[in-house]
Amino acid sequence: MQPMATAAADQVDVILRDGGTLRLRPPTQSDATALLDFYRALSSQSLHRRFHGFPNLRPQLVESLLEPDWAERGALLGALADESGERIVAIGNYVRLRDPALAESAFAVADDEQGRGIGTRLLERLAARAATVGIERFVAEVLSENQSMLSVFERAGFELTRELAGGVVEVQFPIARTERFELSVEERDHTAVVASLRLFFEPGSVAIIGASSRRGTIGGELFRNVLEGDFTGVAYPVNLKGAAVAGVRGYASVAEIPDPVDLAVIAVPGEHVLAAAEDALRSGVRALVVISAGFAEVGSEGAERQDQLLALVRAHGARLIGPNCLGIAVAGARLNATFAARSAPSGNIGFSSQSGALGLALLEAADARGLGLSAFVSIGNKADVSSNDLLEWWEEDEATEVVLLYVESFGNPRRFGRLARRVARRKPILALKSGTSATGQRAASSHTAALAGSEAGVDALFHHAGVTRAASLEELIDVATLLSSQPEPKGRRVAVLTNAGGLGILAADACDASGLELPLLGEETVSRLRELLPAEASAANPVDMLGSATAASYEQALPVLLADPQVDAALVLFVPAVSATADQVAVAVDAAARAAGSEKPVLAVVMSSAGVPDALRSSSAAAAFAYPESAARALGRVADRAEWLRRPLGSVPSLAGVDRSAAALVVERALSRSEDSWLDPAETRELLAAYGLPLVPERVAEDAEAAVRTAAELGFPAVVKSAAAGAHKTETGGIALDLEDEAAVRAAAERIGFPVVVQPMLRGGTELLAGLLQDPVFGPLVAFGPGGVFAELIGEASLRIAPLTDIDAEELVTAGKAGRLVRGFRGAEPADAAALVDLVHRLAALGDDLPAVAELDLNPVLGFPDRAVAVDARVRIRRPQEQRREKSW
Repeated sequence: MQPMATAAADQVDVILRDGGTLRLRPPTQSDATALLDFYRALSSQSLHRRFHGFPNLRPQLVESLLEPDWAERGALLGALADESGERIVAIGNYVRLRDPALAESAFAVADDEQGRGIGTRLLERLAARAATVGIERFVAEVLSENQSMLSVFERAGFELTRELAGGVVEVQFPIARTERFELSVEERDHTAVVASLRLFFEPGSVAIIGASSRRGTIGGELFRNVLEGDFTGVAYPVNLKGAAVAGVRGYASVAEIPDPVDLAVIAVPGEHVLAAAEDALRSGVRALVVISAGFAEVGSEGAERQDQLLALVRAHGARLIGPNCLGIAVAGARLNATFAARSAPSGNIGFSSQSGALGLALLEAADARGLGLSAFVSIGNKADVSSNDLLEWWEEDEATEVVLLYVESFGNPRRFGRLARRVARRKPILALKSGTSATGQRAASSHTAALAGSEAGVDALFHHAGVTRAASLEELIDVATLLSSQPEPKGRRVAVLTNAGGLGILAADACDASGLELPLLGEETVSRLRELLPAEASAANPVDMLGSATAASYEQALPVLLADPQVDAALVLFVPAVSATADQVAVAVDAAARAAGSEKPVLAVVMSSAGVPDALRSSSAAAAFAYPESAARALGRVADRAEWLRRPLGSVPSLAGVDRSAAALVVERALSRSEDSWLDPAETRELLAAYGLPLVPERVAEDAEAAVRTAAELGFPAVVKSAAAGAHKTETGGIALDLEDEAAVRAAAERIGFPVVVQPMLRGGTELLAGLLQDPVFGPLVAFGPGGVFAELIGEASLRIAPLTDIDAEELVTAGKAGRLVRGFRGAEPADAAALVDLVHRLAALGDDLPAVAELDLNPVLGFPDRAVAVDARVRIRRPQEQRREKSW
């Protein structure tokens, strides 16, 4: 069967309540007959409810649904595969009414497909499309007996008004995407995604397509891995000859297998994948893992094949992992459907990797460190199942307590941010993101653009979402080791226990570099330690028990440190000495940590030529590390997460004095004359004033006399600068400051060239920078940092992804070097932090509302004790590139 016909321009994939998927697309002329057949197949009750009577089922009935123009009428149909090709299972449409802000909507779903949430998904997508053409409200007339349709409107999350007259309920609602609506969609998505992934993680049967009887082939080794892993279900090898593999009866196709198959893993050459997938899907398989390469990673031909594969999967309402992936391993089902040489031991870590090679490396590293996985998923090209989907599953999975992600790209970073922020409140998320992408190599045409790159965007996204970012694979393993076995620290205070003073000093330095501190120990703690240790030992922090310390010394001293209320975590160090062996100390540390019963993490660095001692590899009471620096770095990362958890969620405030319509008009005018241009000073001022941003008074002067007159009216001293759109005034000599009289103003204006901007000179204040950048991957980024001519030299602007909560904005203003300036650096007066917080909120709202505002610099922003004011602004307007995502969740 060929994949269903598509109309790429408004096509979208949706996920249904039961985990099935459906591709929605506009009806075309070629759908006329099938659409009429759809209506003819409806029950009389469904027809009556849809049309409030029994219509004449003639071709004219469907003509208005075909080839929608979207401005006056929009329509989407959903179709699924059947024996003849495809079957339309749903249709939804809207028609604009005399009031251009209002449209009437209607829906119909095949009788045997009702109850799956199709109507709700149609409503979501039609509302989203209608909003783009200026429609603000939907109205629908529903028979009062049609409770299923009324519940569709109710569950959608819109604010409904109802009016009953003559047995018909008129339902009307605004279609703007409110917070309530967004939460309703998220809840539906979560339920549906978890249901859709269940067969990957809890399969009762699996077919390996391409399982060869020859050793060394990917399919053959993968099938043997399934057998050797002691899979709890039934495994079937499938190959062209139907040959047996490893003593298990083989089949020539999935269709020949007499029992239902939950999961199919495809490992055949790329050109044969579509045929293998179609055989499996037609046979009822709803979960596919495609190991095979030869898809989007090899160029346009492969990308087309990948599109065809996904269309085929959607036509059958199924889900797909891959293609071009390593496979999936699940501890609970004892399923190792990968071609890795070994599988990691069972444990509590869910790991997703976009790279098969790095996935293999992590499996090896996890095995060496004794880390256990609840599941490993190699998502490859992530044509369908992504790390976002896996986060939804692991949020609910009781076996998974920590989530590890290796990502090379983000398909939907905004959704990742919202989802990760929710999941990270319950379970730690650790991520390793590969190097700088091409999107970071943009031309630095503004200070904000120079300070922000793709990596800064990743950091901002992870910070916003509470995701711990590791700098290397080693660090990823270290932090995972700590989080998977130890409680999170209540603070950053660390007690160090060692048998070597030099090692203790190295640990102290490493703690300091990781944002940790070594506190003074309590008097009772010091007293008890002195009773336990030799007189020559040091009972101060770090505690040096000397080289003569025995395993018993560690077992006695560690609980004393953990009992100290001034201590949040313990770092235990041991260098082999004649008084004890590494194995003895490892056993003692594990026993002491267990006996203490503390809710404080214990990190152990027990050095041994044989590697990590077994007692620590398997310990749930202490986490083992190779070096003090590794342990301190991991503890610093975990302390960061603990602080994020203690941070309030915050909320996005409502801003007074914002005129979005006026701002949109400025942007529309700029785009009408150019796809990419800088606003002139008057336009810049109009745009910023519409969002209530505080600006210094200024006027544009066309000649020297006008400049002199304006300076006299605004007051001396004056500032004269170029009015050229987008000019770097300092770098081009286009600015003159502190002009005390008319002669100075005239001379400066004539030197700079007309037109010029004239402002009053503001003295004092802290020079800061606030900016906005539309990142092509992450959306609007808000920057705040040190300002003035040294903004890029000083650097360290912090970035956050809009929209900003009150907590985000306050942190942006008060943290880092900028925060030190705001609080008053070296005797300077502090700036008005509340005014600066309000300013960045307004910038964030502007960026979120107007994607065409590509770059915006306010530099400098002068922070005074009682106010903040921007004295220079540059704004670039660029028509945003439409990023099409067929996947709606």
